[in-house]
Amino acid sequence: MSRLLPILFNTEMVRAILDGRKTVTRRVIKPQPEPEQIYKIGYCIAGDKRNIGKYGFGTNEYGGRILFVKPPCKYGDILYVREAFCPNYFDEGLAGYRGDGLRGNRTAYKADYHRETIGDVVPEPKWRPSIHMPKEAARIWLKVTDVRVERLQEINDKEAKKEGVPLEKEITYIGEGFQTNDFAELWDYTIKKSDFDRYGWDANPWVWVIDFERCEKPNNYYLGEKQNAICD
Repeated sequence: MSRLLPILFNTEMVRAILDGRKTVTRRVIKPQPEPEQIYKIGYCIAGDKRNIGKYGFGTNEYGGRILFVKPPCKYGDILYVREAFCPNYFDEGLAGYRGDGLRGNRTAYKADYHRETIGDVVPEPKWRPSIHMPKEAARIWLKVTDVRVERLQEINDKEAKKEGVPLEKEITYIGEGFQTNDFAELWDYTIKKSDFDRYGWDANPWVWVIDFERCEKPNNYYLGEKQNAICD
């Protein structure tokens, strides 16, 4: 049975998901392997029960000294998106101003708030951070179709587009690889300045690459052991 897990997206990425432009997300692997642990051993399927299902990084192709890291999700899991929101914003009279087919939903979502739609009838909602969104307020559900491991700078132009890089941005090729300045800028925007040396684009950290597709709200699921959100 699939697990139900929360995942955080900023407003621009929520819009990209709603537009169908974003079908993959990259998240930093924590803890990062040590510099000598450059061999991807893969998911553990036998051995110490504590490591079953975790991903291993080794010091050589046979393993050597291995670091096992737990993936944030797995194939088939259902993710509910936490986004900036304002609960109980719409009353019955204002629900019709929504342009997204969610009439009667009293929650306002920052990603689809447009003053030209609502006008000056009411003040702009007082947005709450995505981390505080309860599962009951979620409107976007994603089914995980793949979880793999890469170095951040392994991304190519096709994957950059799937990440939701704005359409008006042009892909810029650098060196021998298909690296994009626009995705690098987008990535660094989500990283704390204090973490640039470990997780920024130039640091080229190991990342989880999570592919997903939109799905309906599930009827049957069980909650993940820990409800820590998969963060930006």
